[in-house]
Amino acid sequence: MKMDTYTGRKFDPLRITADDIALKDIAHALSLLCRGGGHITRFYSVGQHCINCFREARARGWSEKMQLACLMHDASEAYISDIVRPVKRHLANYLEIEQMIMEKTAEKFGLEDLTEEENRKWKQIDDEILEHELFALMPGHQDANLPKLCSQPDLSEKPWRDVETEFLKIAAALIKRDA
Repeated sequence: MKMDTYTGRKFDPLRITADDIALKDIAHALSLLCRGGGHITRFYSVGQHCINCFREARARGWSEKMQLACLMHDASEAYISDIVRPVKRHLANYLEIEQMIMEKTAEKFGLEDLTEEENRKWKQIDDEILEHELFALMPGHQDANLPKLCSQPDLSEKPWRDVETEFLKIAAALIKRDA
C-alpha cells in the first residue's frame, strides 16, 4: 500500500528509498506533528523540538554534520508519525521500520557514516531537550532536576508555518555547506 506525501510523492513507506525522501515533506509533516502525543499544555511540534536540538548542538560548537543530525533525528516521524516513548519501545516492528527509514534518511542527507559516539551525542541532546520540554509543557514534571544546556530552548507556541520555514532554512544551509 502506498502513502501520499505533502509534495505529491507516492511510495510504500515499508520499502522507502532515499529518493522517496523529501526535505519539504519532512519539514511540513514535523511542523504539524504535536510532541507528547498531544498530551501537553499547548501545541509544540516535533519540528520545533528538532530545531531546538539543532540549536543546542550549534551552541555546543558541534560540527555542521552533527547539527544536521540533531535537526533530522526525528525525520522518520514525517512518514510514520510519532509514538510516545513508553509505547514505542514495545513495538519491535515499529522500531525496525523507524530504523529503516532513518537509514534511508541518513543516506539522503549524508549522515550514514556517523560514528557510535556521534549517535550517542545527538541522542543525549534529544533526551536533555525532552527534559526541558516535560518541565515546561507537561503537568507533573515541575520538580524535575533539569540538565544544563548551552542554549535556551524555544518552548513557546509557534505557528506551524513558521516552524516549517525555519526548519527548511536551517536544513538547506547545513546541507549546502556539507555538500
